[in-house]
Amino acid sequence: MNMAFLAAILFVLFVGAALLGRRVRRYIPQDHLSADSRDAVKLAMGLVATMTALVLGLLVSSAKEGYDTKRNEVIQMAAKIAFLDRVLTVYGREAARARGELRDAVADAVRRIWPTDQGGRVELAPNQEAGDAVFVTVEQLSPHDDAQRALKAQVTTLLVDVSQLRLLLVAQSIPSISKPMLIILVSWLVVILFGFSVIAPPNATTTLALVASAFSVACAIFLILELDQPFRGLIQIPSQPITNALNHLAK
Repeated sequence: MNMAFLAAILFVLFVGAALLGRRVRRYIPQDHLSADSRDAVKLAMGLVATMTALVLGLLVSSAKEGYDTKRNEVIQMAAKIAFLDRVLTVYGREAARARGELRDAVADAVRRIWPTDQGGRVELAPNQEAGDAVFVTVEQLSPHDDAQRALKAQVTTLLVDVSQLRLLLVAQSIPSISKPMLIILVSWLVVILFGFSVIAPPNATTTLALVASAFSVACAIFLILELDQPFRGLIQIPSQPITNALNHLAK
């Protein structure tokens, strides 16, 4: 589901809870809206608001940490690919075929992870045929001296590291945000907006404040959901590190 659309639905839900509380207020006896009653409701809502703030902060922190981890892995992958190409270049002309297959494999990975079509499917799983072709070509290299043997060993190590990083991205592609926790958070926010709208004076200022609060928390949930899917949506991990490495391979 589109995260912006989901955030819009949540915003409507929160505003609806606030407007419902405003309507319910009309049917509450006046003695239930006394200063003591409002203070008691504020204390209860304050407790729920505190728990909500803790959970919301936890979810934002968790989503941001996961996003940063995957972004760092992409940067590491790009650096290792660039260094791998450099090692193959130093190896000599015999590694030209390996460089070409490495370039094709990286270009295929960019197309799969960052499709040019915005509605295209993101495929983190590597292309096994392209990856195996690079490994086979490297294994077929026949070193002529100790320097080339050391370079071949370094190339093999770098290929293993790049493959491990790619598979790590695949393993981390599952959602890290707990749906039950997210549902509980939304329920608490509905309760808060409903409760405060019941005790708030029915005027334009309080209505605007409640709508602004609904918009803010809907944006926070949108941010959480966007960070939790770092290879799609509005806040996706940029492809520049890998494309820069690919441009280096084309030289």
